[in-house]
Amino acid sequence: MSEPNDGGARPISRRHALTAMGASALAGCATVPPVPRAFSDPARGRVPDRATSHHRLVVGATPVNITGRTTLAPAVDGCVPGPVLRWREGDEVTLDVVNTLDETTSIHWHGVRVPSDMDGVPGLSFAGIPPGESFTYRFAVRQSGTYWYHSHSNMQEGRGLYGAIVIDPAGRDPNAVERDYVVVLSDWTDTPQERIESNLKFDPDTYSFRQRTAASLVGDAGREGLGAALADRLRWSRMRMNATDISDVSAVAYTYLMNGLPPDANWTALFAPGERVRLRFINAAVMTLFDVRIPGLSMQVVQADGNDVVPVAVDEFRIGVAETYDVIVTPQAGRAYSIFVQSEDRTGYARGTIAEQAGQVVAIPPMDPRPVRTMMDMGMGTMDMKGGAMSGMAMPMTSPVGRTVENQNVASMPIDRVGDPGDGLRDNGRRVLRYADLRALRPGRDPRPPGREITLHLTGNMERYIWGFDGRKFSEAPPIGLRLGERVRFVLINDTMMEHPIHLHGLWSELENGQGAFQPYKHTIISQPGSRLTYLVTADVPGQWAYHCHLMFHMELGMFRTVVVS
Repeated sequence: MSEPNDGGARPISRRHALTAMGASALAGCATVPPVPRAFSDPARGRVPDRATSHHRLVVGATPVNITGRTTLAPAVDGCVPGPVLRWREGDEVTLDVVNTLDETTSIHWHGVRVPSDMDGVPGLSFAGIPPGESFTYRFAVRQSGTYWYHSHSNMQEGRGLYGAIVIDPAGRDPNAVERDYVVVLSDWTDTPQERIESNLKFDPDTYSFRQRTAASLVGDAGREGLGAALADRLRWSRMRMNATDISDVSAVAYTYLMNGLPPDANWTALFAPGERVRLRFINAAVMTLFDVRIPGLSMQVVQADGNDVVPVAVDEFRIGVAETYDVIVTPQAGRAYSIFVQSEDRTGYARGTIAEQAGQVVAIPPMDPRPVRTMMDMGMGTMDMKGGAMSGMAMPMTSPVGRTVENQNVASMPIDRVGDPGDGLRDNGRRVLRYADLRALRPGRDPRPPGREITLHLTGNMERYIWGFDGRKFSEAPPIGLRLGERVRFVLINDTMMEHPIHLHGLWSELENGQGAFQPYKHTIISQPGSRLTYLVTADVPGQWAYHCHLMFHMELGMFRTVVVS
């Protein structure tokens, strides 16, 4: 199947045909031959041997061939992903960024606590880096853990300008291991980002092809009863929505990558018998949530968004766009394991291997069934199976300025879903991480209760493909003002049927997940469909901060606000 509305589209059957062509042999970016074969290169993804406090990063147009078509990527030092940066807590780092592109660029240090003017968001914290010029970022490193960097200009993030950051703790590392790798996940397309955005505005179903059919009705009727199955189909039809609309952009357009490599390239993390291996997962995708598992190998989750948590043993976890999770595994001698990463909509996957020797290949597990949204995802409460009536109905949304927002609904019965692993992951026979499982290793720094609450609705109009907070896009919304030093509770109510990974720049978000004083600190939080989610923020750094959904096209088309701390 070819991508719709794209005159230069490639057949989807070729999306895993060729491996990427890198331009550098730096750690985290190695040259890859453009032939389809199993490939192992531990340098790609390996954490550098030592921390470095001064970097010179060159952003330039680099030929990249991942799918059989050569395109130019705005790469850092000729690498996609860019080189792994390793720093040390307590050091001051200096990063000279040189722009050799013919357009403005920028780098945002995602999750790293920096002064506002070092945050790297053009129009808010600085003017951007014009073509042919450079900019020096300089700041003290006040944290440790796994983070990442990416452009905040011209949708370059979706074109290859991203990379990993590893920060060593100043003291003893409670999670010391023998092997240490980053695993950068991403979604790649040769189609220009602007064309994908245009296609979505013309037809939001451009990349959604897995509709429910008469054949699937038979299966639904067998599980739910014919009357309930038919009633469910009618409800979705009346709302002009699709219960299988999981991702706006699917594998029709995307190839899913692990450390810049497509599945056939088989990126491999090596180990020796008896070693503990740390895998630092980073979701650098544009629009894709991933579900990660290593069949036959238990994972100990030890960090979430760079912050230590009490270890949680899991078989699988969902990682939203821009989130990071560190896991420790102990592979057994004589075995190899598949790192299997499904897209949430189950249209494709990224894949790698943990092995004792380069070139080992492991069987890839079958894809899980596609998720199907329910009325709970629409914030409509629960269904009365006897009468078919809803205990809650979605209502037309009225914006704060008093006008009804076309085709945007309010979830009348939003629920707390921190104990829910997410659509497609419930009751799958595996131990799946939930937000409720995350318990910080140390108590929070600010024990004060919040002085006030700020409630925001996450809203969208799928027919026009417009996104926003409280029914308003960025150009219509005033800044959110915080007083320096105040403690605030943010309340997010998701009125859409999609997950939104929400990122607040510059400040920590303390997820209220039932862990009391040990609530986890995060920089990006998934708001599930039809849910009510709360987190605490201490406004401890002044400046203008970006606040947005990290699904790039949602951010670009309105789900963006400015938070001003003064």
